[in-house]
Amino acid sequence: MRVGILGGGQLARMLALSGAPLGLRFLVMDTVADACAGQFAPLLVGDYRDQAALAEFASRVDVATFDFENVPAESAEWLSARVPVFPNPRALAVAQDRLAEKTLFRELDIPVPAFAAVSTRAELDAALATVGVPCILKTRRLGYDGKGQFRIRSLADADPAWGALGAQAETVGLIVEAFVPFERELSVVAVRGRGGEFRTWPLTENWHVDGVLSASLAPAQADPALAGKAVAYAQRLAERLDYVGVFALELFCRDGALLANELAPRVHNSGHWTLEGAETSQFQNHLRAVLGLPLGSTAMLGHACMLNWIGAMPAAGAVLAEPAGHWHDYGKAPRAGRKVGHATLRRDDPAALAASLEHVGRVLDRQSQVAPPIAALRAER
Repeated sequence: MRVGILGGGQLARMLALSGAPLGLRFLVMDTVADACAGQFAPLLVGDYRDQAALAEFASRVDVATFDFENVPAESAEWLSARVPVFPNPRALAVAQDRLAEKTLFRELDIPVPAFAAVSTRAELDAALATVGVPCILKTRRLGYDGKGQFRIRSLADADPAWGALGAQAETVGLIVEAFVPFERELSVVAVRGRGGEFRTWPLTENWHVDGVLSASLAPAQADPALAGKAVAYAQRLAERLDYVGVFALELFCRDGALLANELAPRVHNSGHWTLEGAETSQFQNHLRAVLGLPLGSTAMLGHACMLNWIGAMPAAGAVLAEPAGHWHDYGKAPRAGRKVGHATLRRDDPAALAASLEHVGRVLDRQSQVAPPIAALRAER
């Protein structure tokens, strides 16, 4: 069985590595020849809108999936007429458009911050009057890791915001979203099989720096009722979209209530800890789902924290010296703002994990990165 993956980044790389024990083979398609997944699987270089390249891709695989949400939905639709594609193109299309996504959340009674579509300068003023300030002007499409966003703190920021993003109003569209003074950022990573079987990993707490994930801790300390709501919201989305595979629902927590931020229709950065911290990782369960195989257990193994490495890899020794310290180098060239790897620390209890994080942070001079999860772990005592 050969699985095709549109997109050749670190997520495709980890999918290929996780699929090897299942006896799977892979073909990765990416627009660049040095895509890091190509170090572990055959790589087809081509434009995602090139039907000749897509046709070759389809002819060489039994099922297709993708590792990032900016694969054109129309390309996934074209491909689905020739080979099974999971998740389905509709789910991809919804997740690619913040307006469609937020509208679907509302239809499913999933709470969201106030929002309004914007296509002209006058509509921006109207949106600010309706949504209020502070708020965030975002592109409806193609934004990720904090890109394509402008924070509006007062009405005086309207002109600079339009100057920064207004030119994209006609191409990718714009949306204004209310700023949420959240207390915590949470995510539920879920998987749904071809037959409708649905499972989630424990709720994860996340911390971002400059819009990029810095650390994830699981399980998040949360009231069972709150965690239950997060799971229920994820299941509503999965069933409405007839979703097959892994996805993440990112959430804000404020005053004990949840607000949906966005849907990521793929294996997710905040689920990387599952490689070592769960009975079955998000990567293997994604492959099981798209192939129609039984899903594996999502039960946790102790407590886990994932640390993202951005820009350049630090020295591995401090992590590898820790009990249950795990290292992942994506094989990417260093570059400012680029996700180049991650580490996961797993221990049986919160105190031991906090101690491991404290040691790693001190040795690597990453105290600011490890401080938030350490504080959360110590609050569990």
